[in-house]
Amino acid sequence: MIQSPGPAQNPESVEEIINRLCVNVSDYPKPGIEFRDLTPVFADGPAFRAVVDALITPFEGQFDAVAGVEARGFLLASAAAFASGCGVITVRKSGKLPRRVLSESYELEYGTAALEIHRDDLRPGTRVLVLDDVLATGGTLAAASRLFERAGAHVAGFGVVLELGELRGRAALAGRRVRSLVRG
Repeated sequence: MIQSPGPAQNPESVEEIINRLCVNVSDYPKPGIEFRDLTPVFADGPAFRAVVDALITPFEGQFDAVAGVEARGFLLASAAAFASGCGVITVRKSGKLPRRVLSESYELEYGTAALEIHRDDLRPGTRVLVLDDVLATGGTLAAASRLFERAGAHVAGFGVVLELGELRGRAALAGRRVRSLVRG
């Protein structure tokens, strides 16, 4: 748990908090991969609050809804929507939503996948802040952006907890505002 700093202490930055609580897991989900597990960050109340605040503050007054990309993005988006008093939109994997959807395919390392949103969850012109836990290659967030544009919404920007810079995910989001809390 984060302790309040005393008069002679400096408070931790959100980056320091994330780095302190994040757990590195070797060889997961396959050999050679170093997985950065953010669930301990989410499990710590003050840390989670600091993360959500840091993600939404740069976009204050610039969004009407917060979207979370399945699955850890749901946690961030729900908290951010609550904190900012706006609605939350779920960006789901294909086949998970019960009503009419918009669908967008994107490339994975070994194949393709698709994301979906309900066709009628957003009014045209809605400004959407899209949140997720990690920015890797950018394919997922770029697909989410295309979905919202097809729905007539405006993507206000993207917020992620961790950016894996070596994978150059920002290139897939060129011209977009991206807020990452930790670049690894």
